[in-house]
Amino acid sequence: MHHFLFNIITLCGAAIFFVPLFRRFGLGAILAYLFSGIIIGPDVIGLITESNEILHISELGVVFLLFIIGLELAPEKLWQMRASIFGMGLLQVILTGFILMGAGLLLGLSLPAAYACGFALALSSTAFSLQILQDHNQTNTTHGQGSFSILMFQDIAIVPLLASLSLFKENTELQISLLGILQIFGLILGLGLAGHFLLRHILRLIADSKTPEVFTATSLLIVVGAALLMESAGLSLGMGAFLAGVFLANSEYRHELETSLLPFKGLLLGLFFMAVGMALDLNVLAKFPHWVLLISLGFMFIKGIVIYVLGRSFKLPKESSRNMAFTLSLGGEFAFVLLASALSESLIDAELTSLLNASVTLSMALTPFLFSLNQKYLRKYSEINERPYDSLPSDNVEVIVAGFGRFGQIVSRFLNAEDIKYTLLDHSASQVEVARRFGNKVYYGDASRLDILESAGAQNAKCFVLAIDDPVQSLTAAKVVLEHFPHMKIIARARNRKHALDLMNLGIEHVVRETYFSSLEVVRQLMSKRGLNQDRVERAIKKFQHHDSQILKKQLELRDDEKKFLDFTRTANRELEQILKEDKTTT
Repeated sequence: MHHFLFNIITLCGAAIFFVPLFRRFGLGAILAYLFSGIIIGPDVIGLITESNEILHISELGVVFLLFIIGLELAPEKLWQMRASIFGMGLLQVILTGFILMGAGLLLGLSLPAAYACGFALALSSTAFSLQILQDHNQTNTTHGQGSFSILMFQDIAIVPLLASLSLFKENTELQISLLGILQIFGLILGLGLAGHFLLRHILRLIADSKTPEVFTATSLLIVVGAALLMESAGLSLGMGAFLAGVFLANSEYRHELETSLLPFKGLLLGLFFMAVGMALDLNVLAKFPHWVLLISLGFMFIKGIVIYVLGRSFKLPKESSRNMAFTLSLGGEFAFVLLASALSESLIDAELTSLLNASVTLSMALTPFLFSLNQKYLRKYSEINERPYDSLPSDNVEVIVAGFGRFGQIVSRFLNAEDIKYTLLDHSASQVEVARRFGNKVYYGDASRLDILESAGAQNAKCFVLAIDDPVQSLTAAKVVLEHFPHMKIIARARNRKHALDLMNLGIEHVVRETYFSSLEVVRQLMSKRGLNQDRVERAIKKFQHHDSQILKKQLELRDDEKKFLDFTRTANRELEQILKEDKTTT
């Protein structure tokens, strides 16, 4: 018991020390977990020696991750992805596996060893790839969905791949059980029916009991139970959890399930990455560093090329195909399973297994660096939405609204009510898709691009409503409009006072701070509730508005001199307080 507690303290302490340190230098949490696992593992400090036991426990992190992803994919959406899962996913495993198998034969491996090694290295890490996509908010992008499709098929493929190893043993045949296949389909059907007709009612009863800890326990029971059920039929734990998530994707308790499991997912995934680091055989790395590096870079390059070509063959944009290649070129956790099985079947020797395990682990460590390199230097679009911008209507419009956030939504509703022709643009493809589900007419386009504004009818439009959330993108769009379409009056939304000053500095007269009037309305309601005279409240608010407007104009003049700016602001705020106090005493 004390040994178990010591391991927990060691793992938590390593995570607490290394993760903030790595994040401070922009290296990411995944690398921090890997590195901390190597340091505390058996080959360095040796604080923890049972890396395999921890790896088995931490695989639950992958299970929770796949369940949460399943919650984002309703059955109808998963059905729409069937071509990419069983088309692109199948071809990726087959093509990559046989190419790497051929490379193994050229290097002198026997046919059984080349087969086992080639298909082991053809598999990618679900945990690493999906976590990287989630960290960069790219799960719902074109390349995110494509990556997910390939990973899903790989999870399915591990079962026949493990079974196929027995073909290389003498006097054995590959047995395919019709009963086993029927059992898998029966369990999937049963899980779907249970999710639709039973689990929703159970979740409603638990939610009505107002006991959050019991709801969390129910969530854990659903995920782990479904995972074990699918494993009993020969599928992976992750596949069972994913299907459970899919069948509950349309449930009204989807968000509560996700929220209750997020802490477990994050903690166990971190533990998984640490266990992978602990499993790295540094003796092999020290003995054959050139081979470990060559194998890692070699299979990552081959796999990346295959994935890129497949992406283009399935009519994905170049950007999406390249992003998929950088996301999925690494080795995977199932490689460890397949190689261990090949070793037990005497198809490969222990030294080759250790060499390939080290190469797979190194590929995992390299992937965050390569992914960041791609994001920084090779991306062409302004955001990770690789689909082309929408074709915009050619009819004349009076108003162009840039940004469909909280601000832009309200503006567009009034324009609709007044039958004013307008074009509404948003630079986030995912936001546009969500808006369209609610019947809103929004176009995917970057309002800071001249060609997009021209297509939107900026030559003839009278007004430009700048409602973009991000201040930097907002200012970029404002500069383009001011330079190329000076006839349009700009009404700009500012997130805060600094943003307002930046917009005013460009010469924009109509700037509205998004929380300014709502804050004044709160003051109005608060003063009224306290029984103050309504006329006095309105007079005080008008004085505040007038004085604050004068302060803002003066701050604009002094914004380049920090000392004068700060001195003036302090003095002006004191003056404003004094004016309001004097108004109080005169009434």
